[in-house]
Amino acid sequence: MSVLNRSHFYDEKAAFAYVESILWPQGPVCPHCGSMDRHYKLEGVRSKANQTNPEGVERFGLYKCGQKECRKQFTVRKGTIFEESHCPLHKWLQAIHLICSSKKGISAHQLHRVLEVQYKTAWFLSHRIREAMRTGGLAPFGGGGGPVEVDETFIGIEPGQKKRGGTHHKMKVLSLIDRNTGRARSFVVDDLKKETLLPIIKENVAKEAVMMTDEATVYFSLRDHFSQHEHVRHAIKEYSYGPITTNRVEGYFSVFKRGMKGTYQHCSKKHLHRYLAEFDFRFSNRAARGVDDTNRATKALLGVVGKRLMYRDSSEA
Repeated sequence: MSVLNRSHFYDEKAAFAYVESILWPQGPVCPHCGSMDRHYKLEGVRSKANQTNPEGVERFGLYKCGQKECRKQFTVRKGTIFEESHCPLHKWLQAIHLICSSKKGISAHQLHRVLEVQYKTAWFLSHRIREAMRTGGLAPFGGGGGPVEVDETFIGIEPGQKKRGGTHHKMKVLSLIDRNTGRARSFVVDDLKKETLLPIIKENVAKEAVMMTDEATVYFSLRDHFSQHEHVRHAIKEYSYGPITTNRVEGYFSVFKRGMKGTYQHCSKKHLHRYLAEFDFRFSNRAARGVDDTNRATKALLGVVGKRLMYRDSSEA
């Protein structure tokens, strides 16, 4: 579909109608009381007038709940990452599409230029959208005895550490790839000790899964907790042995590092989990799995509910 035919990217009224069709497929739902009936639309209501616009700005998508105990006004923004945002909804949709369609991400500076908003606004938009991409509480990987690849990588510098040889001074990431579903799930970890990694793996992988790792000794105990553990020996340049390989998780790390170094260039540890959520989301909904840019953006839009992120929270953690 041509961008010119996607009016929700440039028309605010169409943007509200589009988001409502995605988040309210059965019709409007009052976020205050949960009622799906007895509401009515407030047409032509305008926000408070000012000197710049004496007539005020029209409030699109405004409803009022008809329940006697409620009687509150609401829009589809309420209870989502869009709540209390002064940025027009159609620019939010543009930002979601740009982030979802950029394989290695798009920087806040680029969003600031493309959307014609302040850099601070673009930075906050991107973090809220990453929060919408974050998944949690989903079924464990490897259900039904499927293979799960596990590996770790290093990025940036740990807070308080100085750059030196080796990897001890770098931030550490653990990633899981469910080979059957093609999904990725990544975690920021403080160290690579068995006591740290094993609980994370056990919580996110089914017991009947077949584990695929490299020869790192920290993974050798996996055979005691899962149906099978196989490994390749990178030290002797062995990268696959029949179906036994970690090439998929290595491929994920390749895209992740190119994006972090080439697009974002720097990331503090307190924000790293959100960037991982972004790369996990795009990898889990990539073109190889039959998900195009439009469908990927729609999936991200479905995740906006209940994940409002305050600016002070995004700045502190």
